[in-house]
Amino acid sequence: MKSTRKAWAAAVALGVLAASGATVAAATPSASRASQGASEDEQLQKLYKDALAEGGRLVVYAGGDKPGQADYLKNAFLKRFPEMKVDTVVDFSKNHDARLDNQIAEHKVVADVVHLQTLDDFPRWKKEGALEKYKPVGWNKVYDQIKDKDGYYTGLFFIAFANVTATTLGDNAPVEAQDFLKPEFKNELVFTYPNDDDAVLYYFKQLTDKYGFDYLKKLLAQNPKFVRGTADASATVGKDGYVANFGSSGSSSGLSKTSTPQKSPWVAWPQTGAILKDAPHKAAAKLYLSWLLSQQGQEGRWSARTDVATPAGRKNVFDYDNMNPLGLGKFMSDRAALDRFKARINLYVGDVKGANPADPEGKLGLYPVDQNGTQG
Repeated sequence: MKSTRKAWAAAVALGVLAASGATVAAATPSASRASQGASEDEQLQKLYKDALAEGGRLVVYAGGDKPGQADYLKNAFLKRFPEMKVDTVVDFSKNHDARLDNQIAEHKVVADVVHLQTLDDFPRWKKEGALEKYKPVGWNKVYDQIKDKDGYYTGLFFIAFANVTATTLGDNAPVEAQDFLKPEFKNELVFTYPNDDDAVLYYFKQLTDKYGFDYLKKLLAQNPKFVRGTADASATVGKDGYVANFGSSGSSSGLSKTSTPQKSPWVAWPQTGAILKDAPHKAAAKLYLSWLLSQQGQEGRWSARTDVATPAGRKNVFDYDNMNPLGLGKFMSDRAALDRFKARINLYVGDVKGANPADPEGKLGLYPVDQNGTQG
């Protein structure tokens, strides 16, 4: 469990986390006006008091593919606000969005906050009236490209998928897409099923757009292994003869390292979050989103805010010629085209096999509260 937490936190070796504090003015759901007169810390403390007065309870649905994968967020939040009680439920975003649609339809919403990879859900939920309007502290500093202008949802942190390669390869590690076709890597590659994860699917879409389906045929001729979940794909690298992967991130075992291509496409996107309109604990939800977007929480990372310096050795997330952080959202917004491409890919890689790695025993169900299967 500890290694999977570290691996997902290292998903942010290429991706990044954001954070910010906010207080709610009586006449508006936005904290922007209040932030002009109080520091972020003061606003967070006010929100903390509000959350405790509400009961000090918070339920977060987080997109991911391993139990405990978002514990680094939960633990950091609790370190800052120790009197809160937080349940974080990790599952594939595509499962969480169906779960939320069902909860909304049945008027039995369990989740307070969601942050998911399914970027196309948020404009739809806004249109359907399912989201709470709220602009956390620091809202005016968040990139306009990754937030809803009306304040119903926002990018919270960037996640990136690129290369994970075995440290034993040294300078011979593959970097560009064509490198993975070298004969020495036959039977030694491992990938996440692209027909099981839309961000991985988009990675493959970019490669087939640039190099044609002939590239995919050559890649499959390498006899790669396919697994469910990007965490398992990256964790396999450096073990059992598997030495390389693209389309995932994170390396904590010391057996592998991450890298980004200089020429071939890769993927990064703003993991997007919102408060549900029928959230049981709205004050706690506002505290959590504000903390996630606080300036302090974003320092040292690829920030969602324009006023936090880019970490040394990295470009601004919008400055890569071979990566567009808005591309995944555009890809996912055309579900008909996405589904057609997924069906074609399925012909090549075959049906997805294996249990859901985020819920291997199938206990989460319709109304999960925590990873122990407690139901709401």
